[in-house]
Amino acid sequence: MTVPLPPLPPVPEEGYRPGGRSLVDIVEREHRQLRDLSYRMTDPGIAPERLREAVEVLTAALSRHLSAEEQYLFPAARAALPDRSGQVDREIAADADLLTALQALTGPADPALAAVADRVRRHVDAVAPLLAALREVATEAELIRLGNRWEIAEEAAPTRPHPGAPGTPPWNRVVEPALGVVDKVRDAVTGRPTYLSDLDQPPA
Repeated sequence: MTVPLPPLPPVPEEGYRPGGRSLVDIVEREHRQLRDLSYRMTDPGIAPERLREAVEVLTAALSRHLSAEEQYLFPAARAALPDRSGQVDREIAADADLLTALQALTGPADPALAAVADRVRRHVDAVAPLLAALREVATEAELIRLGNRWEIAEEAAPTRPHPGAPGTPPWNRVVEPALGVVDKVRDAVTGRPTYLSDLDQPPA
């Protein structure tokens, strides 16, 4: 099966295995980390400062994750699994709703925090079957090449929610890196934590 890949240099046809991690492995790991952060945000025993950091990091990690998801995972799933196009459309709409909910948070004391955490867990549960189906039809080389593109896209992605940004290629691949530059400047100026490694106890 062939899934849509961005323009890349030609590769040998026989016995070729690109270096890197599979898209499915990357997404599954990030889903575990996002789920962990969602539970941490609703832990009644968490210290206020740790909660603030967890909310900031979850917001940044989820913004990057959803951006890369819409640039590579969903287009690949739509092409390789045409019978799941309806699910892809629903997940793109759910992503926009989740980003809107994130954007509306006023801080770690916001009572809507628990609802956002629940939305994160529902996102993980909803996308899991799509990942499993994609693993069944795509080759390992295709998944690794998609994983390489995912990591590049995620590093350039926004660190804040932009629910009004385009959710499908080609425009999201143009707009989101530009938004990412602006977000990163704001993060640098404010000293905002945006990576798991910024936490005292990063999720595994």
